[in-house]
Amino acid sequence: MTFELIAQARTLQGTGASRRLRRAAKVPGIVYGGAAAAQSIEVDHNDLLLKLKKEAFHSSIINLVIDGKKEQVLLRDTQRHAYKLQVLHVDFQRVDATHELHIKVPLHFVNEEIAPGVKLNGGLVNHVMTEVEVHCLAGDLPEFIEVDLAALKIGDSIHLSQLKLPKGVKLVHHTGDDVVVGVVGKGGSSDAAEGEAAAE
Repeated sequence: MTFELIAQARTLQGTGASRRLRRAAKVPGIVYGGAAAAQSIEVDHNDLLLKLKKEAFHSSIINLVIDGKKEQVLLRDTQRHAYKLQVLHVDFQRVDATHELHIKVPLHFVNEEIAPGVKLNGGLVNHVMTEVEVHCLAGDLPEFIEVDLAALKIGDSIHLSQLKLPKGVKLVHHTGDDVVVGVVGKGGSSDAAEGEAAAE
């Protein structure tokens, strides 16, 4: 999915200028990275808020159009008001097609309802992770990584090493082969998994 966000260069700095922008339904932000200098920008608040509600916006290449000039960026950070539905600041990082990105990508779990441990034994799916860190070139960046639970019985789990990664995508190294998702009995424990661990 491709997103486009319209922005304008921002010349006035400081708390007062930012407050005036927010009153005018604009969000102050910054674009950094690459060979160019960091640039202060402003974007339409409602347009940004709408896009932030879409999961893919957080892990996709965004075409940021600043005063008519297009740059490819990634969303890196947002600051939100403590209790109002308001974005206070946004950070974007420029993307270079020849350099690998380091980014978190959401996991999409499929076939939970037909997993034998759930359908036949009434087990519960325990999502240990909802996203993973990957590195890849911009052109290989996936919107999400699918995790198929169709074969899981009670006590079964899927580890990081078992994820099916799209071409060109690698996991950022972790200290161990952590569990991503598992199926546990209704009590919340996984006796079978503990028994297997003890037997190893």
